[in-house]
Amino acid sequence: MIIRKSLSEIELMGKAGRVVAETLELLGEHIQPGVTTAELDRIAEEYIASQGGTPTFKGYRGYPASICASPNDMVVHGIPSDYALHEGDVLSVDVGVTLNGFVGDSAYTFAVGEISPEARRLLDTCQASLAAGIEQARVGRRLSDISHGVQKTTEAEGFSVVGSLVGHGVGRSMHEDPQIPNFGIPGRGPELATGMTLAIEPMINIGSPEIFVHDDGWSISTEDGSLSAHFEHTVAITDEGPRILTLAEGLVGARLLR
Repeated sequence: MIIRKSLSEIELMGKAGRVVAETLELLGEHIQPGVTTAELDRIAEEYIASQGGTPTFKGYRGYPASICASPNDMVVHGIPSDYALHEGDVLSVDVGVTLNGFVGDSAYTFAVGEISPEARRLLDTCQASLAAGIEQARVGRRLSDISHGVQKTTEAEGFSVVGSLVGHGVGRSMHEDPQIPNFGIPGRGPELATGMTLAIEPMINIGSPEIFVHDDGWSISTEDGSLSAHFEHTVAITDEGPRILTLAEGLVGARLLR
């Protein structure tokens, strides 16, 4: 069942989303060669707590950390560790914050120093595919219109969509209905309505869309070792159009959709 939110509930989700955006901005200031993903996790957890929030991911089905930090060919769900970032890496950072009983969820793939032109094109395309999906999050459209927007933008640049991983509804719980694939024929699925709140999150690869789960039971990487990118926003569907809840004026939100 898709849970529609009231205006007051959307405002509360926006407060959680702002902390998410601020956390991503703070992490962006620390991402450089030599920094470990465990250090980034510590910084995020301390900041989220300072804002009165709780890291949504920590303890979820036993997940041991506050953020997901997935470098290079790791698509999502990377557990922060002693891995030290290298010049030319790309790093997907996924942050969830629970505040006032509601969840904000967003991800950003950072360039570590100078990256290759192909890696830059991958990141730019993933951002563009997120924007294309969000553009379809309007009253009266269908859920698969979001999916198709992501797929069309991604494949036009020769990249592949990870078909086995999806976006999702979000609200009082991190994962609510509906699931949101990043591919599909337009005009299918539930009709979008005011008050729906969705985590739209393209995950795309330079190479094959095939993936595998590591022995830790969480980390997911590309089967062929190709680079992957992941961008995500929490979006509310309103009568005025899509409202991105994980933006913060002057902070990371200004960079997410260029």
